[in-house]
Amino acid sequence: QVQLVESGGGLVQPGGSLRLSCAASGLDFSMYTMTWYRQALGKKRELVATITSTGGGTDYADSVKGRFTISRDNAKYTVYLQMNSLKPEDTAVYFCNALRPGVTYWGQGTQVTVSA
Repeated sequence: QVQLVESGGGLVQPGGSLRLSCAASGLDFSMYTMTWYRQALGKKRELVATITSTGGGTDYADSVKGRFTISRDNAKYTVYLQMNSLKPEDTAVYFCNALRPGVTYWGQGTQVTVSA
């Protein structure tokens, strides 16, 4: 059974940092593109950052470029999202996604709240 388990969310003040983790099991992790999405209350889910299966390529939403960094450790079956200089508009539930042709899996999400 495939599981993606996010952790590391919480409440942080504007300008602060958080590091999200997504631990995968039940799949050949190194075959999957991994992506972080987020969904704010009342809004559509949006792509935040993505990383190729080998970690050799990354891409980011314009709103997080220069502040967030995605990385992965294929030996640990884990993908990370380092979030710096957080803003109130980063408040959302953050989801981990695993994708390869014809197959996709989602985690349950972790809440990130940026507030003074």
